[in-house]
Amino acid sequence: MTLEDPTRWFRLDGKVAVVTGASSGLGHGFARTLAGAGARVVLAARREDLLAKVTSEIEDAGGAASSKVTDVTDPQQCEALAAFVIETCGRLDILVNNAGLGAAVPALKETPQEFRQVVDVNLHGAYWAAQACARVMRPGSSIVNVASVLGLMPSWAPQAAYSASKAGLIGLTRDLAQQWSGRLGIRVNALAPGYFASEMTAQIDPERLEGVLRSRSPLGRLGTQRELDAALLFLAGDASSYTTGSTLTVDGGLSMR
Repeated sequence: MTLEDPTRWFRLDGKVAVVTGASSGLGHGFARTLAGAGARVVLAARREDLLAKVTSEIEDAGGAASSKVTDVTDPQQCEALAAFVIETCGRLDILVNNAGLGAAVPALKETPQEFRQVVDVNLHGAYWAAQACARVMRPGSSIVNVASVLGLMPSWAPQAAYSASKAGLIGLTRDLAQQWSGRLGIRVNALAPGYFASEMTAQIDPERLEGVLRSRSPLGRLGTQRELDAALLFLAGDASSYTTGSTLTVDGGLSMR
């Protein structure tokens, strides 16, 4: 009898993964990690120049990558993305709904346009992308919605639109899991990060953020991309084959307080 290597459950060889919002930040890191685990990645975002840069970076490192300029708030562009993946890759196994927009505006000053813009990207965009991809996914596929710990707890900053959109995304995750997991064999889960170094957190005063994390989080620091990537790999691949409708929180303990 030989021991089974459990690390193989986290391999993605032969699978095709789509990452939205992949031109920078956490999405950039997610794409690199999925490619490193053996997946062929298709990067989707609005900024064509940055998409091309990340695609070349992955290919130069020995990974397989391509890109498709996509605005997830447009259902037709999401449908075109799914069609592109099937046409060029022949299959679609993993969707990482990472495209997101952050905002911190006092509720009494936030305009309808500002509120709608955040919800349109973070919630509506995730739904359109999931809907388009689910139509072409086969049983055993996985959708990972990148939510936020602020969808589970109050924010220390005025972030009504962002918090509402992420709470909605967690609710959407549960409903899509209920609809698709048994009937279509597509698992749908959410990843709820705390504070990680990204374009979004770069907009926050570093001293203020450090103070918040020290006082509210048991680990008292920002998370690293690697710490979030490990959780993504679990939800994306076969390691989580019995997990659906769940929200995996990776926040240094912030949501315990």
